Amino acid sequence: MGTIGWRNQTIVREFLLLGFGDLPKLQVLLFLVFLIIYLVTLSGNLLMVILIVAARQLHTPMYFFLENLSCLEICYSTAILPRLLASSLTGVKNISFGGCFVQYYMFACLAGTECYLLSVMSYDRYLAICKPLHYAVLMNDRLCFQLSAGSWACGLLVSTVTTILMSWLSFCGPNEIDHYICELKSMLKLSCSYTYGTELTIFIFACTFTVPPFLLTTASYIYIIRTVLRIPSRIGRKKAFSTCSSHLFVVGLFYGTLIIVYMLPRICILGQLNKVFSLFYTALTPMVNPLIYSLRNKDVKEALEKLLGKMTNLRNTVENPAWKMAAGGLGN
Repeated sequence: MGTIGWRNQTIVREFLLLGFGDLPKLQVLLFLVFLIIYLVTLSGNLLMVILIVAARQLHTPMYFFLENLSCLEICYSTAILPRLLASSLTGVKNISFGGCFVQYYMFACLAGTECYLLSVMSYDRYLAICKPLHYAVLMNDRLCFQLSAGSWACGLLVSTVTTILMSWLSFCGPNEIDHYICELKSMLKLSCSYTYGTELTIFIFACTFTVPPFLLTTASYIYIIRTVLRIPSRIGRKKAFSTCSSHLFVVGLFYGTLIIVYMLPRICILGQLNKVFSLFYTALTPMVNPLIYSLRNKDVKEALEKLLGKMTNLRNTVENPAWKMAAGGLGN
């Protein structure tokens, strides 16, 4: 099939995402689990966005970046989980050739953006803890917008370039992807082209755009931990570290599973658990982000209480309008 927009000819019309098809007896259970994860992810991250927009006390750089992260996680989950849910429920595993590339493009863009956004958030915590007197001046609105826009731009650039390189390959043989998403390494295995040059180029390009944010995140937390340990008061140390411990947990979960999936050799037993570990950064991290930031954050709890209070007052106003109360008073 000659596909317009692709440099080479290909006879592959569609791919088969095998997913977790090797567990036929667990498909219903997997569907319910993934459905719960998706609903919790959407509701939790959407609630975080609403709270940050509505509560004036949350209009700070830290929550601005958290709002970006919540929006990203909503898009991230929506790019992956609905297709997985449909496959688990119906057993239909095929995805069109173009649809697979579109999914990979979205996945790569959002994953790359998250790498940079997490590093930006760690830099924000570094300034807040290590340079508190200059924080308001350094982390101004203009810089917040530039850092956020830069994160999205880098993710978009990474996905665009890697997708273009992938589109130059020919796919004329097997079409079964042993994964639940159109993942880079799994797709490269199916190409009948010589892929060494493409793989090397993608590897160099990906390292150029993913290693720096990882190093920035690591360096930021080294300085943060060193500064916190120098605080003489135990209560002061606990308070300072509590402001970044949630973010540190998310960073560790995200980067830890990425390293396991993409850095460790596929010949080891961990390679057989590739799909399971991939679930951590594609499904679990987006779900736990709002839970971690809300459950451990006093400001978020207070904002939620105020929002619930406003909603209760509004409901009471609707159910008992002023003219009804006035009429009742006149009747008495």
